[in-house]
Amino acid sequence: MRKAAFALRAFNVETSKAMDVSSDPRIGLMRLLWWQEAIDKIYSSKSIEQPVAQALASVISDHKTSKGWLKRSVEARINDARRDPNDIPNSISELEKYAEDTVSTLLYTTLQSGGIRSTAADHAASHIGKASGLLLLLGSLPYHASKSRQGSYIPIEVALKHGLLVKEGGGSYVQLESREGSLSDAVFEMASVANAHLEKARQLAGTVPVEARPVLLPSVPAQVLLDTLRKVEFNVFDPRLSRGILGVPPLWYQMKVKWHSWRRKY
Repeated sequence: MRKAAFALRAFNVETSKAMDVSSDPRIGLMRLLWWQEAIDKIYSSKSIEQPVAQALASVISDHKTSKGWLKRSVEARINDARRDPNDIPNSISELEKYAEDTVSTLLYTTLQSGGIRSTAADHAASHIGKASGLLLLLGSLPYHASKSRQGSYIPIEVALKHGLLVKEGGGSYVQLESREGSLSDAVFEMASVANAHLEKARQLAGTVPVEARPVLLPSVPAQVLLDTLRKVEFNVFDPRLSRGILGVPPLWYQMKVKWHSWRRKY
């Protein structure tokens, strides 16, 4: 299962960073479209001369991994890449759907590669993926603001509630320049949704098979990021967020993951 986990995470890195490897978004979109075609080729037993694709093909051959989850992940990223910067998500539920399609699917596929068939594990994976995805979107707000994608991952319902929605020239955008008050309140609201997902996942722990729990360890970095956001009072522009790993020293982070792994907890 470790071999599968590495290949699947490498695939996730390739697709999640596709839009950031070039200043031209069209090139990033072409990379994602390439991966969409690559998945079809892999399942058609066609050879692809690309290291990550070859590793993924090996995993798919060994474990008969479902094509649907991999396609769903890439298609979600393609749809996001095609989204106009001024096209703001309407609700948190839209972002939850994006998080499930891109993060939860990775956990589902890893569980399947380990031969783990458990409704409880899948249910927990769904919640952990949504929490991780939402928190990663929050953590990336300063980066997207620097790329002129102002507040593209703060939905309209939240921005409107906290006075961040600006209407201008027939369009709307989310104002991120104010680094205190309203923005922190908006981040807190979205982080609270992520926290609720982590709590629901942990409530299922007693029914999740022991062999599935290591796959669900991404809940640990999600909790670390959540705790760091809490420490900086949900100010995503606080420089402490970018220190170490998710705002904590690397050694502390590794010990935290190791502790949860040793205790078979997530």
